[in-house]
Amino acid sequence: MNKENEPPPKVEEPPGRITRARSKALGAGGGICSSSKPSFKQDQKRLLPLNSKRAASDENKASVTTSVGLQPKRRAVLKDTSNVYADSLYMDSINATKIQTTKQTIGDANNKEMIEDISMEIPLVEEDVKSKLAEDLSKIRMVEAQENTLAVILEERELAEPVSHGARKCGVADSQASTISVGLQSPREKEENEVCELLGASKGVVDIDSDIKDPQVCGLYAPDIYNNIRVTELNHRPSTNYMEQLQQDITPSMRGILIGWLVEVSEEYKLVPDTLYLTVSLIDRFLSLKLIEKQRLQLLGVACMLIASKYEEICAPRVEEFCFITDNTYTRGEVLKMESKVLNILYFQLSVPTTKSFLRRFIRAAQATYKVPCIELEFLANYLAELTLLEYNFLKFLPSLTAASAVFLARWTLNQSDHPWNPTLEHYTRYKASELKSTVLALEDLQLNTSGCSLNAIREKYRQQKFKCVATMSSPERVVSLFSR
Repeated sequence: MNKENEPPPKVEEPPGRITRARSKALGAGGGICSSSKPSFKQDQKRLLPLNSKRAASDENKASVTTSVGLQPKRRAVLKDTSNVYADSLYMDSINATKIQTTKQTIGDANNKEMIEDISMEIPLVEEDVKSKLAEDLSKIRMVEAQENTLAVILEERELAEPVSHGARKCGVADSQASTISVGLQSPREKEENEVCELLGASKGVVDIDSDIKDPQVCGLYAPDIYNNIRVTELNHRPSTNYMEQLQQDITPSMRGILIGWLVEVSEEYKLVPDTLYLTVSLIDRFLSLKLIEKQRLQLLGVACMLIASKYEEICAPRVEEFCFITDNTYTRGEVLKMESKVLNILYFQLSVPTTKSFLRRFIRAAQATYKVPCIELEFLANYLAELTLLEYNFLKFLPSLTAASAVFLARWTLNQSDHPWNPTLEHYTRYKASELKSTVLALEDLQLNTSGCSLNAIREKYRQQKFKCVATMSSPERVVSLFSR
């Protein structure tokens, strides 16, 4: 027999997946022979054609299982896969390009419409802004031109007819100047006019707070400040009859002697006038509340001046200096103990208005009618006000009333040809001339020393040349004749 006609030997396939070729071989041989083992070369020859058939069958199975929904193990065919992927990528890129081009054309059309709208709006906005700026600039230039014109006109009028500064500020200048200023007022003039209106300044009243540039003057707050201290002088005034009601060991003359001595002490240590006025106020307020023996009256005066010095002075005298001025009658401990007692009795309320508090403002109002400030008026009003410190009877008058009466009598002493009271003084003191009659008459008696008072400390002080010797001045005509007119 030829070898070609011989039946193929039974081959035992390794266990695994059964393919068509393997099942055919098994079916032809009648089974699997487990006794014979093929050599490596024979298996290699047989497996080569089987592998090609297996690949084809696997490919068919893959297509079938995929259609059924199973997921077999994929065997990549690089040529076919790469070509399909490349084609799909190429088609996707073409489609994406078309879509992007379509969107871009649509977006360009929308953008063009928006740009056209914005381009139409921008010139309109710019034109509005430019027109507003031009209007504002024209207004500013018109105001500047008007202010310059007004300044030139006012300067010419000042050279021709000098008008007082305060009257012009409150609109009391002549009618022509006021007519020009209407509608052509600068911001500063408007502010000053508002201040005058707030002050309630009427015709003939000079605004003494018009110098609003100086912060030390506090021109805008001065009316409120003095309104406040007018109320405070009522709340913190001493008793007007404590000598009769409370004190048993001291008299009004003892009080006068003590204050006369304190005037000399203030001159010795060059204390400011406010210290002297506050010292007297503290003494009277303490004596209105607490009984004291005459042996300790001087100690009370020293302690009150120590407190006032600490409150008013920049460099207050030391406690030892006040002990020395009393010829060491009282020790340092006694002075400090009395200081503590006074502060506790008065509840540390030291900010009280005195005659000096009002006198400054009233003198300033009196000086407003003078072209040149009168220094004698200031010294004479202060002299008359200090004379009242010695007199217990003047406690019945308010400090503001005493200050107004001192200014009234000082103006009358310096000039009897004109009435000493005017609308400006009446406005700022809030006293009419008729309300000052009793106080002015009592003050004139002190000036003329009709009672023959021997306390000359204040008189000697104001006889000095530095005070223009105002203590020697007196009016030839009594002031009572002024009230009888």
